[in-house]
Amino acid sequence: MLKIYMCEDMIEHRERISKMIENTVMIEDLDMQLCCVSENPHVILDKIKETKEVGLYFLDIDLNSDISGLQLAQEIRKYDPRGFIVFVTTHSEMSYMTFIYKLEALDFILKDDEENLGRRVRECILKANQRFASINNKVQTVFSVKVNDKVYTIDYDDILFFETSPNVHKIVLHCKNRTMEFLGKIKDVEKNLDERFYRCHRSFLVNKDNIKEVDLKNRILYMVDGQECMIASRLIRGLNIEGQN
Repeated sequence: MLKIYMCEDMIEHRERISKMIENTVMIEDLDMQLCCVSENPHVILDKIKETKEVGLYFLDIDLNSDISGLQLAQEIRKYDPRGFIVFVTTHSEMSYMTFIYKLEALDFILKDDEENLGRRVRECILKANQRFASINNKVQTVFSVKVNDKVYTIDYDDILFFETSPNVHKIVLHCKNRTMEFLGKIKDVEKNLDERFYRCHRSFLVNKDNIKEVDLKNRILYMVDGQECMIASRLIRGLNIEGQN
């Protein structure tokens, strides 16, 4: 999921642009969430530090705070170097500053351009979603899955394991913050993942990076959230965990 943040000190602009964002996400049926809207840049930063995930940021430049939107963007880059930053401001003369600050902004939108504001916000959301979900990246770090009529994009880091569902021809995907069921076979999913995923049992495909503990005696893997996965005896060696008990 791509999380969206907005920092805007003017309440009328904050409410108007928030509505544009929410409508676009709903109408386009995107796997996104407007998770933090605030006039305080420090609130935005605190939220980013908690989540440590790729985000889409709509930032005003003049925030009437101790830091500007440009400085906020610099701080965001420290915690989210892959994030998408969009400046929405009335200060057209500040556009060149995004290059001086080396912020690699996705766009620079003028709030007082009423005719194009909604269109530009929508285009930024769609562009960020496309880039985030792209399977053409040199190193694939996301898994895309269709559930009913909606496509979800999940960071590999958020995936705990895949499990055969009791429902025929379905798989249960266990993530750090959610669980979902989709049509498919584990062997087909396995082919499209990288080396961090391992088929430890005919019913389980685990993310080795999210294993917390291994119980070799009882052949159980404990994931970072406490969930358990079975290990087939013949597949223990492939986990490269001979040193664990």
